Order: sequence, then structure tokens, then C-alpha cells
Amino acid sequence: MKISERHEVTESVAGVERVGVVGCGQMGAGIAEVCARSGLDVLVAETTGEALEIGRTRLVNSLGKAADRGKMSRQECDETLERLTFTTDLGDFADRDLVIEAVIENEQVKTEIFQVLDQVVTSPEAILASNTSSIPLVKLAVATSRPDQVIGIHFFNPAPIQRLVELIPALTTGEETIKRAEAVVGGTLGKHTIRAQDRSGFVVNALLIPYLLSAVRMFESGIASREDIDNGMELGCAHPMGPLKLADLIGLDTVASVADSMYAEFKEPLYAAPPLLQRMVDAGRLGRKAGAGFYAYS
Repeated sequence: MKISERHEVTESVAGVERVGVVGCGQMGAGIAEVCARSGLDVLVAETTGEALEIGRTRLVNSLGKAADRGKMSRQECDETLERLTFTTDLGDFADRDLVIEAVIENEQVKTEIFQVLDQVVTSPEAILASNTSSIPLVKLAVATSRPDQVIGIHFFNPAPIQRLVELIPALTTGEETIKRAEAVVGGTLGKHTIRAQDRSGFVVNALLIPYLLSAVRMFESGIASREDIDNGMELGCAHPMGPLKLADLIGLDTVASVADSMYAEFKEPLYAAPPLLQRMVDAGRLGRKAGAGFYAYS
């Protein structure tokens, strides 16, 4: 089934035609691309004109690469770009059927955004979603006057390529919201969805983060070099990417933030971020996006 066909089949079920994405960083841009390529009208917001232009360039380059690699035609690339618009004013989200927040993993920042969205999004049936990878959804839901319409929709990086999306209902999320979210993500966007309880880390990060932290501790203690750790998991366990390379790809600040959130909830030592990880974040060595992490990137 083609993307356009998926859109036609599920549109009446999900009732979602206009999507808003808050944040146009690595994840936000990827989510916006997925939605636009699936035939949806997408409005992307950033805090400043400079950040918005960087995000727009990121999207244009990603779509251009997809066309160069034969993943889509030039016509499809142009049509996708036409479905993307950009703004620095969340007030422009008034007509959106679904808004996905994809900003920094900070509870206060996300809560403030949800409070604004609650005021500006006029549709009484609009879904307000977060791409958070660790923050309890119920905390975001109760910051609004429509907690039954708030849900976690957690994409994985890079969103245009990774097939999995976690759906995380809060205790307050209504069954109709869950059904509509599943329809748009699993149908219109063509992703594979799994359901997770509203517990820090959900399914994937609850398994992944302790693994990444263990690799950091092993490197920090001098048991093995970074190359041997990554080669061990790639060549010995058939992982497509070693844990330290993967941490660099995710972003060391994101890894540390998710670890902190999980440790705060469960108080288990395996979730505690190692000192080396914290020092690297303090030094700005955040991984690929910063040009340096456990490895150097040009």
C-alpha cells in the first residue's frame, strides 16, 4: 500500500489532516518529514527565525537526499515541501488536528508548551502529543484543560527511517484519543506501533538506557577501549551499531536526561548516569550533533 493510499484509508478514522510539530531539531524535523511525506498538511514551529531556518534547511536536505537515493521522485519531493509551512508563533496552530511536541527533554519547557497549546488549539477533538522519551505523560496532560486528549507518540531517530513508534497513554488519556492516535500513526504514517505504560523510559529506553550506561561505565573504568566495546557488540552480537556510537547518535545530553528521569522514578543504580557522561555533557561533547562525543565527527 502506498503512503497516499494509507492516508486515504485512515483519514476518516483518525480525523487528522492538519498536523503541527513544535520543534524542528533532529527529531522534530524527522517527524515533520514523515507526516508531510504521508500526505498531511504540516506546520512546524521553532522559537526563533534562525532556529526555524536551520530546521527548514535540515528538512530540505533530508528530502533531497531521499530523492537522490531513489526513495522518492523529484515530483514527490517537491509536493512534500509544498505541504510544509513554518512559523515562530504557536498561535498559528489554532486549526491543527494533531500537535506533536518535539523539543528539549525538559519537563518545565514541555509543560509550558502544552499550556500554550491548550489555549491556542481550537478544535475540541485535537490530539496533543509529546515525543518525550522519559517524562511522565500525566504531568503534561494535567497541565491542560483536556487531559483525555493528551498522549505520548514517541518516534525514534531517524524518524523517516525507523519503523517503530511507541504510543503511551497517560492515566487520563481517553480511549478515543488512543484509537485515533493508532489510526494516524499506524495507518496514515505507516509506522509499527507498540503500546507502553506511562512509566519513565517506556519500553525501548527502559531496556536501552541501562545498556548504554553500562558501556559508558566500562569505557570509564578502562576495561576496554571505545572501539573494542563497539566492535564487540557489532561483531559479536550482530548489533548494527555499538553502544557508544549509538549514544553519540542519540545525543549524550538526551541519554543523560532520560537516565536522570528514570533514576528519579525508580531509584535503581543501573539508571544512574556515570560521572563521565555528565562531564561530557557539561563540556558540550554531546555526540554527532555537536561534532564530538565518544568519537569525533567532521
